[in-house]
Amino acid sequence: MRELRTEITIDAPEEKVWSILVATGGYAEWNPFITSIEGELAVGTRLRVRIEPPESRPMTFRPHCLERTESKKLRWLGSLGIKGIFDGEHIFELESLGTNRTRFIQREKFSGIFVPLLWSSVAPNTLRGFEAMNQKLKSRAEV
Repeated sequence: MRELRTEITIDAPEEKVWSILVATGGYAEWNPFITSIEGELAVGTRLRVRIEPPESRPMTFRPHCLERTESKKLRWLGSLGIKGIFDGEHIFELESLGTNRTRFIQREKFSGIFVPLLWSSVAPNTLRGFEAMNQKLKSRAEV
């Protein structure tokens, strides 16, 4: 298993950051990495997620929502093709740093037989996508 992890401190309360994350209909307005999410963000549902990593081809996949803990955590698990080939568990976590500050952590755990083969071509641009999204989320929440 391999993991990508980013974090950013946002000068806004967890509830405000969370409200932006779960308002998926607005992603196209601000999110340069995850440009759309269709479906209900509820445990057990299947989503339709489109990502556009920098300098990479856009991809649409159909993950299952694994966890939604209000103002704290959102997780889903998706696969490229057949489960076990190249799977990604995407995680958003929010941690309160006081009254009006939040640590936003975005990470993804990759597993499957093709991870060692594809890692060097997937990881750098995906990481850059996480960082771009984090910055835009910060800008939007701090208004």
